Amino acid sequence: MAKSLTLVIALLGLLLAAGCQPTTSSSSSMVQSLPSPNFSGPNLDERPAQRPVAQAPQPPPPVAIAPKTVTPAAPHHSGSGNVPADWIPAVPVNSWYYIVIHHSATPTGGAAAFDKEHRQKGWDELGYHFVIGNGTDTRDGQIEVGPRWRKQKWGAHAKTPDNRFNDHGIGICLVGNFDLNRPTAKQLESLARLVAYLQTTYRIPSERIVGHGSVHNLANGGTITDCPGRNMNVALVRRMSARLLAESGQPIPGENAVALHASGELLHDNRK
Repeated sequence: MAKSLTLVIALLGLLLAAGCQPTTSSSSSMVQSLPSPNFSGPNLDERPAQRPVAQAPQPPPPVAIAPKTVTPAAPHHSGSGNVPADWIPAVPVNSWYYIVIHHSATPTGGAAAFDKEHRQKGWDELGYHFVIGNGTDTRDGQIEVGPRWRKQKWGAHAKTPDNRFNDHGIGICLVGNFDLNRPTAKQLESLARLVAYLQTTYRIPSERIVGHGSVHNLANGGTITDCPGRNMNVALVRRMSARLLAESGQPIPGENAVALHASGELLHDNRK
């Protein structure tokens, strides 16, 4: 029994001696390769370089574009010398598209009388752009320029559902009742000269020279009227204006292929 206990004690001694042996050389070299400990915290001066952030492409700087404006054209010769200075507005012009001819349906009158009448109706001022006298309030054939033309203001002479003949139509009124009488020769001459100037300056073709009574059908609505009277021949005015332009060497404005009868009426119109 004593011998067995002695043997057990001897074996335990050998095991304890083996467990306290130093580590292998490989373990020792691994420990030696570790960096020395650093107890002062991270070095803030040695931050890793940051990846640059890709910038979105910048749009080119905007290009300033001047607003589109229409400037008055220079006066033209229309067979009767230079036009009066007050026919040429001193402000940027409206986009005129039509010339609308009226009669006053009164035996007398002029721009001042019609302005007063229109204001009494509640209008802001004379509704026409031009008035051509018959020798009563003003000289026979005298062309009066209304304040609307000087300001290039819309008209108040040919109301329709879309109002295009007021917004873009030049209103010309001849004094007289052309259901009962005819316009005087001087009135027609002045009208033709004015129309020729307006046509060539604002590029208004002959088919857009109309009487007030035609506006109702052209716009599918509006006031039904026989203005400018049964004795006013709008086709004659077209022809007289065309002759003045031809005599002065200027083409008749027209964006459509339009031919005129000898009477001045439309022969055909190739608009689509």
